[in-house]
Amino acid sequence: MTTVRVLLALAAVNNWLLQQMDVSNTFLNGDLDEEIYMTLPQGYSELQGEVVPAGSVCKLQKSLYGLKQASRQWNQKLSQVLLEAGYVQSVADSSLFTRKHGASFVAALVYVDDILITGNDACLIDALKKFLSSKFQIKDLGELKFFLGLEVARSKQGLYICQRKYTLELLEEFGMLGCKPIATPMDVTQKLSLESGDILEDPTLFRKLIGKLIYLSITRPDICFSVNKLSQYMSQPRSAHLQAGMRVLRYLKNDPSQGLLYATDSDISLSAYCDADWAACPDSRRSVTGFCVFLGSSMVSWKAKKQVTISRSSSEAEYRSMA
Repeated sequence: MTTVRVLLALAAVNNWLLQQMDVSNTFLNGDLDEEIYMTLPQGYSELQGEVVPAGSVCKLQKSLYGLKQASRQWNQKLSQVLLEAGYVQSVADSSLFTRKHGASFVAALVYVDDILITGNDACLIDALKKFLSSKFQIKDLGELKFFLGLEVARSKQGLYICQRKYTLELLEEFGMLGCKPIATPMDVTQKLSLESGDILEDPTLFRKLIGKLIYLSITRPDICFSVNKLSQYMSQPRSAHLQAGMRVLRYLKNDPSQGLLYATDSDISLSAYCDADWAACPDSRRSVTGFCVFLGSSMVSWKAKKQVTISRSSSEAEYRSMA
């Protein structure tokens, strides 16, 4: 998702067009490079009006949904088509394809069947759309509004991305729509550990909650540390961990539409900030690293995680954080 945020930040600064396309029946477009056989579907004999010998199989000519190779074959097929159109695949992110022709620049970002197209040349963008339409059954969704669960709104100030719909659905799913909002996602005085509280009889609820919060942290760096902390107890969650997770939901109720603004008046200089909390983990005594990366005034990447090695001093923890 870092690539998505960087591309949106650049589009806001340079006032690029943002278009979206969706491929229909994605995995059916893949070409098979190997022989694959499957058992005959139910009702095949009656449909053909003949008796089919027992143990008969059919050879696949095209990829199908449910096939293990389906996603890989579709990725290869789409990559070949974009390379034929003169686009170059990024080394850093294989889902990003770019083309530069003189002063014109167009980028296509692919996530399975969703394609985000941006650039400064409307003619090249239209040409790419027509080329893709000639190769696949594809829908032109027009200006970017909703991409991979991200709600995108554009104004004179810039691009604003959030996950308001996802947040409200999350609160409703866990019965927290009517809860009392709270100002912070985690109690700083509470020291969670592996032994905090009683073991939950059914850990499914906690694991489901944390999984959804991890996806929400795509646009909410303010809950990144809390979610990282709670995700460490997925194997054997306890009552205190679940209560802390519910506190995060109360914090989200405070402002479900909070997100990130990528301003048009920002520059494109890259800057990063990092910090470390020495021996913060009460179970392993490992330090916690936190960092965020800005493209001008736009935050494009962030993370909170435990360090791999135990640091013997706060200075060592800071140096590991920088590294």
